[in-house]
Amino acid sequence: MSDIPHFPLSAVVAADDLKLALCLTAIDPKIGGVLIEGPRGMAKSTLARGLADLLASGLFVTLPLGATEERLVGTLDLDAALGEGRAQFSPGVLAKADGGVLYVDEVNLLPDHLVDLLLDVAASGVNRVERDGISHRHSARFVLIGTMNPEEGELRPQLLDRFGLNVALSGQPQPSERGQIIRRRLDFDSDPQGFCEQWAPAQEALRERCRQARTRLPEIALDDQALAAITECCFAAGVDGMRADLVWLRAARAHAAWRGAGWIAPEDIEAVAEFALRHRRRESMPPTSPLNSGAAPQAASEPTQNKEQGQGQWGELPAQALPVGARREIPSWPKKP
Repeated sequence: MSDIPHFPLSAVVAADDLKLALCLTAIDPKIGGVLIEGPRGMAKSTLARGLADLLASGLFVTLPLGATEERLVGTLDLDAALGEGRAQFSPGVLAKADGGVLYVDEVNLLPDHLVDLLLDVAASGVNRVERDGISHRHSARFVLIGTMNPEEGELRPQLLDRFGLNVALSGQPQPSERGQIIRRRLDFDSDPQGFCEQWAPAQEALRERCRQARTRLPEIALDDQALAAITECCFAAGVDGMRADLVWLRAARAHAAWRGAGWIAPEDIEAVAEFALRHRRRESMPPTSPLNSGAAPQAASEPTQNKEQGQGQWGELPAQALPVGARREIPSWPKKP
């Protein structure tokens, strides 16, 4: 690890949604990490490095864009295995990231098979390397953070879905926020150590809050009432598969732990709805879900049909409204030079 201090997460201006999503994945890595969409210069790597400080290990490992599969998963020395009767393993990036943060910049530019492998390991927490019948496995539990600019290429929907949460950063902060961002950056660059000492109390408070939330997490039930509300909303959003439901429920529980609560409340479900649905909904729906005081939402649509049956031709029946909307828009962010 480098002795050079990193910009503290607590000192980052704005980006509140992203900071929350990162903290939730630090509380429960089983959520599946965070995919960050946004243009360059939005402090994506700064936020990811700040997250590493909230974990016990403080590890921060970057996967290079041109990495090979062996660089990612590690390699087995077959000659040593055959000659000495033991598997000699050379660790890769996944082993080095165990217990910390694995940061993948421009994840949409990685080969699909590497992204698929990376997400498999992130979900299971175990890396398995096999070669000619010889296998090795090791723990690979990390918080996965990926960044991408959709203007430079999209992830396939199957891979996009496998990131737990998705947050989009705006490239146009308000003037007052821009001034704060620049001022803090200049202060950090002029005296990194002094800047970090100034923000140490806030950073320690954030670190302690995550620690307490991780301790509280197992005591919070993944209850049926919260699940019913979430499954109704996922159905209304036209989400394929079950991953959205599971991720949303885990994120809501992590949010409850973050608040210091002992159960999942409607506010926890609402707080993480967009994180879980943004990259999964087939077509866009309102940013928040219609939850009513903890009860499951009403059905997505209740047909208002004429009570009289058997009248008219099928072609004359009005089309029924379905819970769908416009397609997911891709922001117009400039490409890298």
